[in-house]
Amino acid sequence: MNFTDEKDYLMRMIKEMVSVLFSLMLGKKYTSVELENEDKFQVSGRPLKDFKAMIDRGQINEAENILLDEMDYTNQDDVITAALFYQYLSEKEESFLQEHQYSKEEILFGAKDLLEKSGYHDLLEILQEKI
Repeated sequence: MNFTDEKDYLMRMIKEMVSVLFSLMLGKKYTSVELENEDKFQVSGRPLKDFKAMIDRGQINEAENILLDEMDYTNQDDVITAALFYQYLSEKEESFLQEHQYSKEEILFGAKDLLEKSGYHDLLEILQEKI
């Protein structure tokens, strides 16, 4: 597997994870079009758009720390918000991530950790077999 293949694999894993989580938790197929009302996705009163703004400003580690510190892994809205956080982060260029001391591998690690801590570790195994 070369570098490009590995990055594509990471992107597919994260996108597939978000899609399946969305379907399982909300009972409907995930499409990015449904995110027009992003304000409903939040963790402890902090909307997803605030976390995305931090990412865009290069405050990736700070945003992730706040998200994870305030998260309730038993709350489906928190889990979906975190999954969308990692999906948004995965769409950033590798150079942007490196410039802000982050990597695609860290995104995948965070997404996997999210699945495990929220009780969806079986989903992770299924996704790894599928992709």
